[in-house]
Amino acid sequence: MMKDILSPQELLALMRVLQNSRKIIVCAHRGPDGDAMGSALGFAEYLRNLGKSVAVIMPTPCPDFLQWLPGSETVIYYDHKQNLANSLISSADLICCLDFNALSRLQNMAAAVEKSKAERLMIDHHMDPDMSMAKTMVSHPEMSSTSEVVFRILYQIGGYETMSRNGAAAIYCGMMTDTGGFTYGSNDPEIYTIISLLLQKGIDKDRIYRNVFNNYSPSRMRFLGYILYEKLTFHADNKASIFAITREELKRFNFIRGDAEGVVNFPLQVKGMKLSISLREDTERDVVRVSLRSVDDFPCNRMAEEFFNGGGHLNASGGELPFPMEEAIKTAERAIEAYKDML
Repeated sequence: MMKDILSPQELLALMRVLQNSRKIIVCAHRGPDGDAMGSALGFAEYLRNLGKSVAVIMPTPCPDFLQWLPGSETVIYYDHKQNLANSLISSADLICCLDFNALSRLQNMAAAVEKSKAERLMIDHHMDPDMSMAKTMVSHPEMSSTSEVVFRILYQIGGYETMSRNGAAAIYCGMMTDTGGFTYGSNDPEIYTIISLLLQKGIDKDRIYRNVFNNYSPSRMRFLGYILYEKLTFHADNKASIFAITREELKRFNFIRGDAEGVVNFPLQVKGMKLSISLREDTERDVVRVSLRSVDDFPCNRMAEEFFNGGGHLNASGGELPFPMEEAIKTAERAIEAYKDML
């Protein structure tokens, strides 16, 4: 048996808000990753099984390698269908905010959500949630992913019985991607109880892995090789690394949304490496996007907050810096210097 995630009071509050809602929006953060898409699609299926009218709306599209997810074709992207999204948001009774804990993560969509008279429900696993963001909050930073949080909620309130194979696949995908294929942040034995329960729904976990991690173009493979050979620099006696990618380089390798996914993890394969920093010029805004990955007890989240206007988890965090790239590289170098005693 798994431990309950909701106290009796939290369970009553959640059931109240779901029972009193008819038109529901499920949304996640800008640039939705596997956990955002998986948790949203899995939770949306449960709500539809309750007889609710549900729309899944994301601020921007997901990467190409997640478009195989069952139900992804029904997702509305705010930057593509703003008028439709605004209409749905304004008429909703409830907005479910999954895999983010501050409305700013919605970017262009934030104003519409904030303006809506709908009650808000937050389900998330990130640290330091904005307590004013939602009336009902289910926040568990100690858990591997928001998809894990969603599964535990559904299991506790009886939603597992009606979960389909498609819903199970979405939740498994979210858990898998947010743990790097269960290689970090996944030592809780109950995670593998959840996997077993999802397998009982008939999912093919091997195919899900291939769909996500073995689904890139030849250009992406050459892009990866270029980064590792030409762009990767080592610091702090090979315990930290930085690579920086410009818009021109992205264009050279026919970059599409998702091609940078997971690249920041590769330097951690070097013996003794504890920290990897990726810097990439955004293709839509004049900012440098920052991703940090670490091993053991190195605090990516602290570094992200202090140097990169961001935050996240102990071993996986992100942020952003203003242009130009040269200054971003200097900031990353200063961050490594400041934290060298922890490397």
